[in-house]
Amino acid sequence: MPAKIPDQLKEIANHINQGGERSETVRTLLSWFEAERRGYWKVHEIRKALRKVKLKTEPDFEDAWIDAPIAFLIKPKKEKALPSDESELGSDTEPKTDDDTTGAPIPVKHANGAQNRIKIGVLAAANKPPRCVSPDAEISEAITLMLQHDFSQLPVTTSERDVKGIISWRSLGSRLALGRQCKKVRECMEAPSEIRSDASLFEAIQQIVEHECVLVRDTTRKLTGIITTEDLSRQFAQLGEPFLLLGQIENHVRDLIANKFTKAELAAVRDPADSSREIEDVSDLTFGEYVRLLQNPKQWTTFAIQIDRKTFTDELRKVGDIRNDVMHFHPDGIGPEDLTMLRKFARFLSELEKKLA
Repeated sequence: MPAKIPDQLKEIANHINQGGERSETVRTLLSWFEAERRGYWKVHEIRKALRKVKLKTEPDFEDAWIDAPIAFLIKPKKEKALPSDESELGSDTEPKTDDDTTGAPIPVKHANGAQNRIKIGVLAAANKPPRCVSPDAEISEAITLMLQHDFSQLPVTTSERDVKGIISWRSLGSRLALGRQCKKVRECMEAPSEIRSDASLFEAIQQIVEHECVLVRDTTRKLTGIITTEDLSRQFAQLGEPFLLLGQIENHVRDLIANKFTKAELAAVRDPADSSREIEDVSDLTFGEYVRLLQNPKQWTTFAIQIDRKTFTDELRKVGDIRNDVMHFHPDGIGPEDLTMLRKFARFLSELEKKLA
C-alpha cells in the first residue's frame, strides 16, 4: 500500500530542497497523519512518508518530547536505518499486524528495541526548566520556594548551564540533625545527580530511584528539566493501567472459551506461519487466534453465548489493535478513548462471566 504523504510534508520537502529551513513540533507532525500519539503503526506510517520525500527529522520525532520542535532535513542516501523503521531495511510492504486475523504474536525483539530507544527527553518533566536558587541565597528563600510550589528540592545554579548543587528537604534535615545551622543555600546543598536528555529512559530508572531526582541536560549542557521518583510513578501509573486491563480482558476471554472446543478445533486457528507450536488448550492461543476462533459462525454456536457474534468479535479486534500499541511501549501511552474502551470491555466481560457462572 503506497505511503500517504500529507500536503504539509510535500510542501516542506519542496521548501527544504530549495535551500530553506523548517521546524515544527512533534504534535504538529502527528496531526498531519490524524494522530495524537506515537503508536507503533503510526510511527511506521510517518517514517515511510518521510522516506518517500527523502527527509528526516532532527532530533528524531520518536525520541523528542511531543511538544518539542523538530527540524526537517534532507536525509543522506546511505543513512543507517533506525531500529523501529522496519521498511527501511529494504521492503516497502506494510508490516504484518499482530491481530489482523493472523494471530501472529508481537515480536519480542521489536518490543525490546522500542524500549531501548525511548529517551529521557520524551518525558514532559525533562522539558520543563526547573525553578532554581542561587548558592548565595538565604535558606529562608529556598524554604519559601519549596513550600510555595510544593517542591522537594531545588537546583542550585548561577546560570542555565552552571549547576552548583541541589538543596532538598533531606539535605536540610541532615544538617539540622547534626546541629549545623545553615544561613546560605551553599551551606546545605548536595552534589546533584545529572543525566543527558538523550539517555535511555529504562537505563536511567535506577539512577532516578537511587537519588530520588535527577537533573536533565540537553546536548549543549543546558539544564532543561528535573525528573523525580514521583514523575516516574505518575508515568508508569499512566502506562500500567492499559497493561492490567488487557490482562483482565485476555483472562476473561480465555475463561469463556475454556473447555468448549476440542484440541483439533483450537489447533485449526493456529497461525500458519507458526505451525510447529503445540496447542494443548486455550492458553496456547494468541489473542488474534481467539478472534479467529470466534469469528467462525460454527465455532460461535459452540461458544453458546446469546450475544451478537459480529459486534463481540469487532470489539475484540479493536482490543487487539490497542494491544499492539500498548505492547510496543511508548511514554505517549494510549488515548483516553482507547483507555475508556478497554475499561468498558473489561467490565462487560466480567459481568458476562458472572452471569454464565
